Amino acid sequence: MDTQRPDQTRSALILYGSETGNAQEVAEELGAVAERLRFSTHVSELNQVKPEVLCNYTLTIFVVSTTGQGDLPANARAFWKSLLLKKLPPTYLNGVDFASFGLGDSSYPKFNWAVRKLYKRLLQLGANDIYPTGEADQQHPEGLEGTFLPWLADFRKNLLGRHPLPAGQHPISDDVQLPPKWILQLKEGDSSVSNPTAASPNPVAVPDDQAGLSNLDYDIRPIPDTLTATLDENRRITPQKHWQDVRRVSLTVPESVSYVPGDMIAITPKTSPEDVQSFLDIMGWNDHADKPISLVPAGNIPSPSPIPGLDAYPTLTLRSLLIDYLDIKAIPRRSFFSAIAHYTNDELQKERLIEFTNPEYLDELWDYTSRPRRSILEVLHEFDTVKVPWQHAVSVLPVMRARQFSIASGGARKTTTDGRTQFELLIAIVKYQTVIKRIREGVCTKYLSSLRPGSTLRVQLQPGGLNSSIQQLTGSTILIGPGTGIAPLRSMLWEKAALVQAYREQNPGVEPPIGPTVLLYGGRNRNSDFFFSEEWDQLGQLIPLQVLTAFSRDQQQKVYVQDTIHQNFQLFFRLLRDLQGSVYICGSSGRMPQAVREALIESFQNGGAPVDGRPYTRSQAEEYLIAMEKSGRYKQETW
Repeated sequence: MDTQRPDQTRSALILYGSETGNAQEVAEELGAVAERLRFSTHVSELNQVKPEVLCNYTLTIFVVSTTGQGDLPANARAFWKSLLLKKLPPTYLNGVDFASFGLGDSSYPKFNWAVRKLYKRLLQLGANDIYPTGEADQQHPEGLEGTFLPWLADFRKNLLGRHPLPAGQHPISDDVQLPPKWILQLKEGDSSVSNPTAASPNPVAVPDDQAGLSNLDYDIRPIPDTLTATLDENRRITPQKHWQDVRRVSLTVPESVSYVPGDMIAITPKTSPEDVQSFLDIMGWNDHADKPISLVPAGNIPSPSPIPGLDAYPTLTLRSLLIDYLDIKAIPRRSFFSAIAHYTNDELQKERLIEFTNPEYLDELWDYTSRPRRSILEVLHEFDTVKVPWQHAVSVLPVMRARQFSIASGGARKTTTDGRTQFELLIAIVKYQTVIKRIREGVCTKYLSSLRPGSTLRVQLQPGGLNSSIQQLTGSTILIGPGTGIAPLRSMLWEKAALVQAYREQNPGVEPPIGPTVLLYGGRNRNSDFFFSEEWDQLGQLIPLQVLTAFSRDQQQKVYVQDTIHQNFQLFFRLLRDLQGSVYICGSSGRMPQAVREALIESFQNGGAPVDGRPYTRSQAEEYLIAMEKSGRYKQETW
């Protein structure tokens, strides 16, 4: 980005580190607030700037989510590393005024560590914090907004007090629409192009084992930093009558790519043509739906494109933009209601939309959007007087975000027989009925659920947060993974097996120095969702492996993974205390992680007697687990 000092004396730089898009949305909302206070604003991901430019702005606001084991997101790590250089003096950021806001999940031990680390380092380098850091919690009853909105309201007051407007000038009112930074326009010639997505597909003979896989799709989107992967397998592995459709998905890329247990594949989905046609009908955009368009900056102040790589798209139309790039099935944020309120003349509907933006009615917004998982498309069906000009589509609608899936393959399963790199995934198809009796489907899993083998996808290989060292992989290990949480743990087991095999080849006749591994698997029914069960015996012949299970619905009394820990206190104590092993917990981010944590503390209390022949007290057991966290022997990857 431009490193020159902005012309405006009243300027704000809003920087975000975002993994799934939430931090970016918060940053964009902060940018709008600053703009209404008449700051010249620039919103950008952290990796796009260098620390030395911060002093060119009146203030800088950092919005950072926490990933993995207290890490910064991938699009913030280059910036973070530049702050860690030992040569930097403690006056390096003198004169930089900043505020920060973190997004986290309190079910993780290292809650909001990323923003705390960043805040501490900024102070060490001489920056001046102008307002207390805010910390949002995904587990809050009202989601991230429950913390963000009160913080934002007070921050706005503080900002206006620190930087008052000149006499006679006032903040831009919320009922005045801010000009869009990017708009769509017709390309010269204004001639329609063919619409292959709207055409009826030719009938395709589908084998019995691929019933329902009707979509053969070739992803041509020029998404930066992606690999072109071929879909080799998309097979349901739960019984047809089981409540959940879980797929074993295999992808290959021709490149030789390395990855480790815990790494992820990010897939950017597409919106179904049927939903896009419904949206075009509601908005009245059909006359322009299939004409070539381009995305152009609308103002004089440069800002990064909201859709990187879009300028390389072959022939962009409104229809292809909605299918490939904009998420009309997303749950709308407050900023969406604020934006669309400008596009209706119906006073009742306008009043209701504005109500949803009022922090006092946050519970109503939650009940209307998040609780029933109501989508943008549904909202526009209900607020039918809203007519957004197609030119403003990118300013109003959120950009489609990639969804992350833990890689389930490792070791010998990383490559195919012909030398291509393979990624195996375990994906639960999201489909359920909401409190308002409507069927909800996950945008990405709906897209994937119908893809036929032979389809191509644009995928990103992303580092995960498990970060297992060779010592941890070969040492004593406890792996706890209910449901699809087994995916990264399976990767780890195959990686262990590969290390053992390599050791034996290099040291014939010598047993490898590898510690015991306990896999604790949780599911509903042994016969329905015991994923990869056929592999555990095979792996047990390669590495010292013990498998414990907890199937909650196979008996009258429900049994969960924490209950199985209770039944095996001595085993867990021996591996984690006596053998100094590591524990990995993967799966749902609901109650499970905290229940497992509590059970492990109890195992330290009741599984042995390390202190002068006496068991740990409760406080000693908690201290031991905290020490495991700090040393990287307790790791959690939940979603």
